[in-house]
Amino acid sequence: MKQDPKIQSQINKLEEKYKNSGQDLSSYLDGLLYQKYLTYWDYIHLDTLLSLQVPRTHFPDEEIFIMYHQITELYFKLILHEQKQIVEDKSQDLTFFIEKVRRINSYFKALISSFSIMIKGMEREQFLRYRMALLPASGFQSAQYRMIEIYATPLENMLHHTERDHYSGKNTVEELFEHMYWKKGATDLKTGEKTLTLKQFEIRYTPRLLRIANQVKDSTVYHKYLQLPDDSKNNEELISALKQLDMNANVNWPLMHMGSAYRYLAKEGKDVEATGGTNWKQYLPPSFQKIIFFPTLYSEYELDTWGKEWVDHIFNPANKEYKE
Repeated sequence: MKQDPKIQSQINKLEEKYKNSGQDLSSYLDGLLYQKYLTYWDYIHLDTLLSLQVPRTHFPDEEIFIMYHQITELYFKLILHEQKQIVEDKSQDLTFFIEKVRRINSYFKALISSFSIMIKGMEREQFLRYRMALLPASGFQSAQYRMIEIYATPLENMLHHTERDHYSGKNTVEELFEHMYWKKGATDLKTGEKTLTLKQFEIRYTPRLLRIANQVKDSTVYHKYLQLPDDSKNNEELISALKQLDMNANVNWPLMHMGSAYRYLAKEGKDVEATGGTNWKQYLPPSFQKIIFFPTLYSEYELDTWGKEWVDHIFNPANKEYKE
């Protein structure tokens, strides 16, 4: 039978590839011959994936709670996947930069739009019961989200607002890290003591987060933007995409959590503590923290009123969206 020229060409290319690496093509062809066909379920490890939901109680809605948080972490991984490409890129290619930020925004948009699953997709009474079996675990302990923040902007932009004026980029990463805004969110307001939730998180993730922070000390997404040529830096499409990323990460996303907290933890005139003991009323409102990844893109007025309109909307007694 006459050999197909295309197949022969591919075989020749394979021979050259393996010859250049000192390998024998024949052995690899034997492996291909004996190998089983790939299936969808094996490729994505479907059986393993579907076995990872292990509720701690018998309440059915706990499984929804677990799955949604697992989905969220996968989206966080997608966001980090794009951030790492921006941080590692040396081409200063404007189209590349815009596309990566656009992808990040699409992931955040999916997360934000899907959060109604958490706000309205579970019975409050079930949540208030099974949450007691989760102590002291908390979504606060998402290391990937802290990585997203570290990749996005210098640490001095992530300090608690009460301490931001006392530090700058001249301080070491280790010094700045001690004053990250989210640490205040898991500190007892009366005693100043760290909650067990925060202590566990710091023991588990501080070395990794410090390593990443040192790696990107001068090459965060914000640094990459500031290092662009003026023409690229002033590109309206890029500026719009970066502002949308700021709004998604630092206004819309925390406000979704506020909506959920109000639905489940603030009802009938009595607040309920979050599972990890986090100070969610002080920690979540974006107008309180004023965390902004790309501050030079905004006017003084925009910086001063950051997130305020949206927070007022949630605090407004006439807004029943999160209270029903």
